[in-house]
Amino acid sequence: QVQLVESGGGLVQAGGSLRLSCAASGRSFSGYVMGWFRQAPGKEREFVAAISRNGDNTYYVDSVKGRFTISRDNTKNTSYLQMNSLKPEDTAVYYCAARTGIFILSKTASYPYWGQGTQVTVSS
Repeated sequence: QVQLVESGGGLVQAGGSLRLSCAASGRSFSGYVMGWFRQAPGKEREFVAAISRNGDNTYYVDSVKGRFTISRDNTKNTSYLQMNSLKPEDTAVYYCAARTGIFILSKTASYPYWGQGTQVTVSS
């Protein structure tokens, strides 16, 4: 198993930036595809981005392409989500997630391991 802890959330004005971190412990971090999801009040949890085990491949939801960047440092057992040009509609609790296997997937049900989430609030 792997345990995940997110950090880096907060309150930021529209147009600002935040970098979220997801620290992993447990089994070998490099064996997991990592994903970021978010859930706004009253809405379902949605996919944001994911990255392959070695970091060579990434995948984003259309609404964040060009603004968010997912990355990972396997030497530090950490995944990151750099969020630029933030918009009020990006306000949500952000979760990191992990799955074994080689495929980058976007469904929440594909990820068995989850962090507790970190709040991101973007004011207009």
